[in-house]
Parts: sequence; C-alpha cells; structure tokens
Amino acid sequence: MAETASKQFKDKVALVTGGASGIGEACALTFARSGAKVAVVDLNDELGEKTAAAARRAGADAIYLRVDVSDPAAVEKMVADAVKAFGRVDIAVNNAGIGGESNPTGAYSIEGWRKVIDINLNGVFYCMRYQIPQMLKQGSGVIVNMTSILGTVGFANSAAYVAAKHGILGLTKTAALEYAKQGIRINSVGPGFIKTPLLDSLDEQTQAYLSGLHAMGRMGEAQEVADLVAYLCSDQASFLTGGYYLVDGGYTAQ
Repeated sequence: MAETASKQFKDKVALVTGGASGIGEACALTFARSGAKVAVVDLNDELGEKTAAAARRAGADAIYLRVDVSDPAAVEKMVADAVKAFGRVDIAVNNAGIGGESNPTGAYSIEGWRKVIDINLNGVFYCMRYQIPQMLKQGSGVIVNMTSILGTVGFANSAAYVAAKHGILGLTKTAALEYAKQGIRINSVGPGFIKTPLLDSLDEQTQAYLSGLHAMGRMGEAQEVADLVAYLCSDQASFLTGGYYLVDGGYTAQ
C-alpha cells in the first residue's frame, strides 16, 4: 500500500495503544506521515521508543508512553500525559491486546481468562472512559476500537479472545449512540489474520493454513488495516459512527 502523502491530520493529536509494533505501529506512523502529533502507547519500551523516533523522522511531534491498559489509573494518567504534551486528544486508536492461551473452554484457565479480558476488553473500556471526557471538553473526537474477525465469528480454543472481541463490538455501538450528537464518532475495525512479528514467527505450514482461511489466499498487511483506520478518523468519514468495518480478505464471506 502506498504511504499516506497528504497532511489531512495536521494540527490533530492521535493516541495509539499497542503502538510499538504490528497494526499499532502502522497506525501511529500513518498518522505521523499525515501531519498528526502522535502518542505511542505500549509496554515494550524499546519498540515503543523506536516507533516514536520513526514518527519524528516522518516529521511529527511524537512521544512514547509506557502504559498497562488493564490498569484504570494508568490509563487515566495516559490521557492526562497526552494532553499535557500536546494539549488535546483528537484521535484514539484502542489497539492494545494479547492472544491468550489456546485451550477449549472447559479447560481454559481462570487466570488466563481474566488476563485476556482485563487487557482486551476492560482495557478498551478504561481507554474510552478517560478519552471521552477529554473529547467532550474539546467538543469533538474520533475513537477506533480494534476488534477482529473474531468479533463476529467463533474460533476454537480461543474463548477469552473471542469473547473480548465480541464485547468490544457491543461497547463500541453503545458508546457511539451515547455520544453521536456530541461531536464524537466511535467505530470498530475487524482485521483478519495480519502479517505481524507474532505471526511471522510461526512455521511455514501454520502461516500457509492461516493464509488459506481468507478468500484472497493470503494474510493482510498492517498498513492495509492502518489505511482503513486513518479513513475512519478522517473528515471523509464524517457520517460514520457505531460501525464495524472488516478488513479480512474475504475471511467472513466464506
């Protein structure tokens, strides 16, 4: 995919959780190239600082914030720190998440369940809980919550992940209804299997299997997801809120 050339997000501030690598990194750098100031949020300090530095090389003001999104106090501070650095938060991409263990529901560990729900679902709620009041003060804002194809279909041995991603859809729709008349748009994006460092570490046979699950016969690229996120955050998407937008290579069409 071609890099974003326009400066459509000039004077905007974008906050991206899970921004150190993969889809989050692609989103952060897309906003940076498009003129936004960027707060890169993650727990991987090395990669987070690297992404922030890449954003600065692209011409953006950028900072890295170390935040555990499963900690509401840390998330509240995250929003405050972004506002302290840049004065506002216009765009929030709530992307942080983990895959969790692989076990059938009847054998899924309680600890594993709680960890995935805390990060993948509670973390998105905490982010919106503190992003929305700031956006209300400003009179505008856009939020994109990263879900998955597994927000609409099941996947064996991934009970916690699937439940969390389904939950994000309901949370997104509810919040979108609540704030549609107050200048805040909230949507969700459902990627298929995307080529990220995590999937790149899988063996060739597993990668081939995952590629074959998509009608297009391949996994997606992080930039393909970032391009959709950028569109949803742009003025071109001014009438879009409460939606769930798949970027899945035809996975759910089969």
